[in-house]
Amino acid sequence: MISEAEFLKDRPEAPVEIPFEALSPEALNGIIENFILREGTDYGATETLHESKIKKIRSQLENGDIKVVFDSNAESVTLITRQDLAKLLKKSEPAAV
Repeated sequence: MISEAEFLKDRPEAPVEIPFEALSPEALNGIIENFILREGTDYGATETLHESKIKKIRSQLENGDIKVVFDSNAESVTLITRQDLAKLLKKSEPAAV
């Protein structure tokens, strides 16, 4: 039987939520810009303007619909939905023994 420490050493770390209000305006803008660039091309009938995307993301952050998250496994910061964050946190909970 392995110890709990041995079991946990290879488990991916849980993502860490960062309150968007705790970030400098420059840092938050960089995270939003990076997210928009990674999002790719819109495939809808009309293209959404860049500024509109920024406003929509800011609104979703303020409403709590999306979260700023640090992933220590990937050593990166990104935006994810509140629901996806809950799923990731649940997956990273230690298994009941």
